[in-house]
Amino acid sequence: MTDKAIPFSEWMRGALFDPQGGYYARNIRTVGRGGDFSTSATISRVLGEAMTAWLATEINLAPSVRTVIEVGGGEGSLMRDTMKSLGFWCRHRLRFILVESSSVLREKQKSTLQSGRVEWFDNLPAALNACEGRAFIFHNELLDAFPVTLAQWDGTSWKVVWLEKLDGRWTEQLRDLSLDNEAARHFSALAHPSAEPQRRELGTAADAWLRSWAGHWHEGAMLTLDYGDVFPKLYHRKPRGTLRAYLHHQVLTGTQVYENMGRQDITADVNFTDIMRRGESLGWSNVTFENQRQFLQRHLRDFGKRIVSDSALNFLTDEEGAGAAFKVLTQRQT
Repeated sequence: MTDKAIPFSEWMRGALFDPQGGYYARNIRTVGRGGDFSTSATISRVLGEAMTAWLATEINLAPSVRTVIEVGGGEGSLMRDTMKSLGFWCRHRLRFILVESSSVLREKQKSTLQSGRVEWFDNLPAALNACEGRAFIFHNELLDAFPVTLAQWDGTSWKVVWLEKLDGRWTEQLRDLSLDNEAARHFSALAHPSAEPQRRELGTAADAWLRSWAGHWHEGAMLTLDYGDVFPKLYHRKPRGTLRAYLHHQVLTGTQVYENMGRQDITADVNFTDIMRRGESLGWSNVTFENQRQFLQRHLRDFGKRIVSDSALNFLTDEEGAGAAFKVLTQRQT
């Protein structure tokens, strides 16, 4: 990384994905209890069961689609649990693909899955081309890791955060935010600023990623599971935004995020308003938007009985915690 001033989004991209020192490229330890962070899929197999029920619904609606693609599958537990829950005959009628750019995580996935039925691709356009654009796509805690543009309202105008390394420490600068009108319309966080200073994240990289492969997808459905919310609820009582880092299960905020470059996960809550807006502009239909508790309740058999005895399920459906914090969006391409 250069010592010259760079936009925060570029700094975050390097911290996570730089081939030499990026967290996902080189230094991620593992996902789960012994690693830097956990996901819903590493905590319990019930998410895989619910994903199977979601797939069954979508297969009934689009029976000609025979490919299931997971993007950014962590260490592979969600794909493993989904495949197991599908049953022998359904599993053997489908093609399974994992899209993973990290060689470290790809090896973990291969170890977890130990299945000759799974194929790997480096990017989603290549995976979609391999199945003629007909696929059911899902991703869990993927979009929150995309680099964001860090915007700050100073009371009169929006500025953008840049970083410069001075005396060995990354220091913030504020510069004018420049977005063309078309781009600005898709970022709801730029609307309705208050009179008080505040900071918000713009999912510029996630938006570019959606646009980059949309033309390769012709039929199917996509499930997005991530923490976040719609705007403006996303920033309720969060004047400093949602950006944070995770290092060995410790949460770092503010300038602490800049202190462990390449050794920690960095994330921001997903603005689902923007994801739905972009989907509509690409011709997709927004089918359902619900929290994780509602999704699991709809798709798990004997939900009421199971929640009494399953501590992991209780955690994932806690209305004061993960059950409400995580949202699930289904979009369809027909």
